[in-house]
Amino acid sequence: MDELKQHLDLHRKWIVVLCVCMGLFTFCTQGEKQETEPEWISLFNGENLEGWTPKFAGHELGENVLNTFRVEDSLLKVSYEQYDEFNNRFGHLFYKDKFSHYKLRAEYRFVGEQVKGGADWAFRNSGLMIHCQSPKTLSLEQSFPVCIEVQLLGGNGQDERTTANLCTPGTNVVMNGELETDHCINSSSPTFHGDQWVTVTVEVYGDSTIKHFVNGELVMQYDKPQLDPEDEMAQPFVEGDNLLWGEGYISLQAESHPVEFRKVELLPLKQ
Repeated sequence: MDELKQHLDLHRKWIVVLCVCMGLFTFCTQGEKQETEPEWISLFNGENLEGWTPKFAGHELGENVLNTFRVEDSLLKVSYEQYDEFNNRFGHLFYKDKFSHYKLRAEYRFVGEQVKGGADWAFRNSGLMIHCQSPKTLSLEQSFPVCIEVQLLGGNGQDERTTANLCTPGTNVVMNGELETDHCINSSSPTFHGDQWVTVTVEVYGDSTIKHFVNGELVMQYDKPQLDPEDEMAQPFVEGDNLLWGEGYISLQAESHPVEFRKVELLPLKQ
């Protein structure tokens, strides 16, 4: 009986040790998971423009011209209901923080009609502007920030028109090992006609690699975002020979066509 009791006691002790080890393993792996998998941050709260500041060409920072940027029905809207004519009042809505390594995800759709006076190329045209210069450094009449633009385009019902393209106001990039100086380059995305929702995700790795995804599919990739020393907008930011442009603010664009965003989210990435 004593031997049986000793055997049972030893067995219980091993069970306790095993449970403790399993508990420690679970705790450690959960801690590791929390460290390696940060959560998405919603940049838009669905209620108001808290954390965002507008800047329109010809207007002071913070002036929301004719209530262009607004929140209605839990949507962040670019609206031209109060406009008679566009008059080149290009607008950008800047988020308060700047970022370097992250994923940016937005769900958007184009709606309604383009406001009178908008350019033909601005039909169903908006953008996610990344690596933006500080909104405080934009000149009064400046139409676009120095940045990398993830251009958002909608179809006209007939022709092919890709989205998540690349435009480069004041910047250049490297593609396939070569410096690319064309201002706008099309992605390989399909065309989205009508008012359907589209999800665009951008992976940003500082001054290294940037990738564009549309509804989860990779449609464009490039490297070494950098200032264009020949561009007057960029020249104030050029310091010596280092042109790499690896961080900045995020802004949403207003170019004369109504657009709605129902999600604008960011996932920090390790540097």
